[in-house]
Amino acid sequence: MQSIQILWVDDEIELLKSHILFLASRGYETKACNNGQEALELINLNSFDVILLDENMPGLNGLETLSLIKETQPGLPVIMVTKNEEERIMEKAIGSKISDYLIKPVNPHQILSSLKKILNHQDLISERTSLKYQKEFQKIALELHDLSSAKQWSKFFQKMTFWELELEQLEDKEMLEIFISQYREANILFAKFVENNYRDWINNSTEDVLLSHQLFKERVIPVLSDNCPTLLLVIDNLRYDQWKTIEPYLLKYYNKKNEEVYFSILPTCTQYARNSIFAGLTPLEIKTHLPHYWRDDHEEGGKNLFEAELLESLWKRLLINGNQEYTKITDLNAAKKVSRELSKNRKNKLTTVVYNFVDMISHAKSEMEIIKELASDNKAYRSLTESWFKNSPLIELIQTAQKEGFNLIITTDHGTINVDTAVEVIGDRETSSNLRYKTGKNLKYPNKKAMEVFSPEEIKLPKNGINSSYIFAKESNYFVYPKNFKHYANIFLNSYQHGGISMEEMMIPFVFLTPK
Repeated sequence: MQSIQILWVDDEIELLKSHILFLASRGYETKACNNGQEALELINLNSFDVILLDENMPGLNGLETLSLIKETQPGLPVIMVTKNEEERIMEKAIGSKISDYLIKPVNPHQILSSLKKILNHQDLISERTSLKYQKEFQKIALELHDLSSAKQWSKFFQKMTFWELELEQLEDKEMLEIFISQYREANILFAKFVENNYRDWINNSTEDVLLSHQLFKERVIPVLSDNCPTLLLVIDNLRYDQWKTIEPYLLKYYNKKNEEVYFSILPTCTQYARNSIFAGLTPLEIKTHLPHYWRDDHEEGGKNLFEAELLESLWKRLLINGNQEYTKITDLNAAKKVSRELSKNRKNKLTTVVYNFVDMISHAKSEMEIIKELASDNKAYRSLTESWFKNSPLIELIQTAQKEGFNLIITTDHGTINVDTAVEVIGDRETSSNLRYKTGKNLKYPNKKAMEVFSPEEIKLPKNGINSSYIFAKESNYFVYPKNFKHYANIFLNSYQHGGISMEEMMIPFVFLTPK
């Protein structure tokens, strides 16, 4: 194994021979010089793994040498070694992207520890993560078969998301592949759990599970304040793992007071779930009591055109004191306008903003090859979301909200899943077009590939016709009609869809934050 190459730059380098010999005994080969100019020449002629750099040297001092090193080799790790404990010196060094900072006098073990931390950091993390998951694997397997409540499933899903984010950082993908297999098994069992319990949930006849139509009354209203305005940000199609990816950017401006997972109703799509959030009613109740705000799947026209009206109706029904305002953002200019004018909304108790961009990413993936390349798997999908978020007007809106003293709620209406198994389905002309659920008459499909509901009113869904039923795809299946089956199966293979039953679609984030 090749030894680690170190360049040690110090005007008193002759006093450090014992340190250099100690490092040599541990497999580190050290080249030494006593000034910054010689160091720059050596760096140009040799390949070093790390630089040990004295801060206080005649001629080019340490900070000046550091600046010149970073100009030519910005990724080369540098450990600054100095007698000077002044804060301004530390800040300059840290600002120049040093890898570590040691105060003289240093002993050989300090140097060794710093080198290991820098050079073996990722390897040590990977090894520890792999070992921890190996120990956890059996516990997860046992726990998975004992999950018997929605709350237990929520905690389990949050744990699985944690492990997915941890394991995807490893260069060795063996552990991640084992995890993916375990995750697939979890989704199979979750679909069975939902199939056995959903009717009771939606009819309020069993355990305490929070569903879309209950979210406003049970979670949003209780955190509203007479003294502090609240911004409710509904990011369409935001999965829990995507929330965990963008969370660090929000925590620069906000303190997290509460984070939980709640359950989207079926179908897990905007037309049903988001209308239910803002109406505080199930889809069947909306169609029954507010029919002018409802459109069935086969009817023409937008299915979410009346969210502002539904929210206003709910606001009045709950007799909430104070004003509320609703805005939907669908493009860049609208987002910037909301951010600029947010201060005007301080008079409102609640300002609701629906942001559709994440939904655009997922739908575009089935139509644009470039998006397919950028979001080929869950890791890439999260990365794409993160890249968009940190450069989007949405982060500007959040910064403005923090400055204006708004409390903040982050949530969504449903998640999404990467589909990989096409399932043939047969229906009539009025059968809905969604790939993860279908509603219509005489639906035919392979057994066990979907959950079928012959009487939609049992789960508080409206009928499109006298004999209409619903089917919901389980796990990572997606529905394709027989005509040109292979063609359409290939088009939507590995795209992100929603409407069916999976952990990713149904268990979604609700987060309450206060400004720093």
